[in-house]
Amino acid sequence: MGVYWAIAVRSFRRFSTYRIATASGAFTNTVFGFILCGIYLTLWHERPGLGGYDASDALTFVWLQQGLLMPVGIWGATTTGELGERVRSGEIAVDLYRPTHLLLWWLSVDLGRAMFQLVVRGGAPLLVGAFVFDLKFPSSPLTWLAVAAGVFLAILVSFGIRYLVALSGFWITDTRGMEQLALVLSTFFSGMILPLVVFPGAIGDIARATPWAATMQVPIDIWLGRNPGGTGSALLFQLGWIVVLLLGAQLVTSVATRKVVIQGG
Repeated sequence: MGVYWAIAVRSFRRFSTYRIATASGAFTNTVFGFILCGIYLTLWHERPGLGGYDASDALTFVWLQQGLLMPVGIWGATTTGELGERVRSGEIAVDLYRPTHLLLWWLSVDLGRAMFQLVVRGGAPLLVGAFVFDLKFPSSPLTWLAVAAGVFLAILVSFGIRYLVALSGFWITDTRGMEQLALVLSTFFSGMILPLVVFPGAIGDIARATPWAATMQVPIDIWLGRNPGGTGSALLFQLGWIVVLLLGAQLVTSVATRKVVIQGG
């Protein structure tokens, strides 16, 4: 485990070198936060109580959404881009020669990236939003602990999805099409467009049952205390998807690495 801890630490340090990009990204998230707040305030003014949220819930959702976007990797992250490219180019062969497990190696890399993004980039938009708007914050230590667990599990769920997308390159040669499909599905089903609680009927039921819901909607609802079945059921929902995705990732890794086929031979 010491090896994987060292990988995570080095990944954290690697992303900490991109100071200008990080500051620019936090500024961009903050700008989009204000834009979305204007849209959400108009929507909730016309439809008070939409989806069971009040206006303060909706505004809090916006700033948590912007804060979690990069740490969770909603639109892709290191695993999707770099691992997919290594599979496409054949450089994955170098990874397979390492005396480490491929899945655990990239999980460690992703956790290091996520922790940096969460600490440095995730908190900035939320703090700015809290200065301007009346946002909701957890009121008890147990809720804060549940939020931390929910965010960590959200990162694991997201990693499982992105890892499977990257490894699809073993069969389809180029993962960029799958990456675009995953981006669309993640944007729609995670709650990036609108909170999933406002989706009506069967569409809402389906959206809230997908793994993407576990990456954004669920941890935010834990923060807001709005989980229909309680915090415990929300965490169990995330754990269930983690088991499914990581077992699937392990199976795909085993099948894919039995025979490595590189373009051109």
